[in-house]
Amino acid sequence: MNISFVEMLQKIDTSYCSDVPTIRDSHTYIDDLVHLMFPIMENQEMSVSEIQTAFETMQKRLSSLVEPLTEKIQLSPEQVAERVFQAIPDVYKLLVEDAHTFLDSDPAAHCLEEVVMCYPGFYALTIHRLAHLLYELEVPLLPRVMSEYAHGKTGIDIHPGATIGRRCFIDHGTGIVIGETAIVGNDVKIYQGVTLGARFVEKRLKHTKRHPTIEDQVILYAGSTILGKNTVIGHHTIIGGNVWLTESVDPHSVVFRHQESVVRDNRLDPNPINYVI
Repeated sequence: MNISFVEMLQKIDTSYCSDVPTIRDSHTYIDDLVHLMFPIMENQEMSVSEIQTAFETMQKRLSSLVEPLTEKIQLSPEQVAERVFQAIPDVYKLLVEDAHTFLDSDPAAHCLEEVVMCYPGFYALTIHRLAHLLYELEVPLLPRVMSEYAHGKTGIDIHPGATIGRRCFIDHGTGIVIGETAIVGNDVKIYQGVTLGARFVEKRLKHTKRHPTIEDQVILYAGSTILGKNTVIGHHTIIGGNVWLTESVDPHSVVFRHQESVVRDNRLDPNPINYVI
């Protein structure tokens, strides 16, 4: 290897923020915490004392994971870990509600175990609700590492800053994008390819609301795109597939694209369609 390249690489590497938790440790921690909260994933039974000990160990591990970020956070790593684990019982209750919503909403779901083990939308919500705890405590980087881990596994991109209400249902999920300042109310159903984004991106807007608000009991069908900080989708509204919105919608609305599909006999068409994709 050319020594000048190695020297350049070393110089660039030392210019980065080196005090960060490692990707490997972060991913391992996420997996272990989720499996502890939902032991069905590993088909294991644990006693009360074993679960208690495991949670205490996980709290200490979180403190160690946050340790490299000490100079960038307001609380100590121990305080961050303590507050996260104080909130986990409430997060677990939210996730149980989410799981029951999946089961009640999807006729293809036969049991809660299937939801927990098989549904990417539920997994993405699990990681999001945990990452959001760290985001609210102003822990840098680690919440994004968590959300991007879920993104890579599910194709669902939820920024840890997004606010998501109770009993959320994400069906299929692939291609969903929910931005940092998006607000999603209670009992919202979101299908694949939905985007809750900003109308435009500028760095100066980093500390302002940029994404839409979705009120309670809204259904967002596949491929719909809703943009803008002032865009509010009123409660009990249905947004149809492939709809593009940059303005608010009143409650109890139905929004859909009007388009015509043509069916013809290709045996009679002199110019048959023969796409190569």
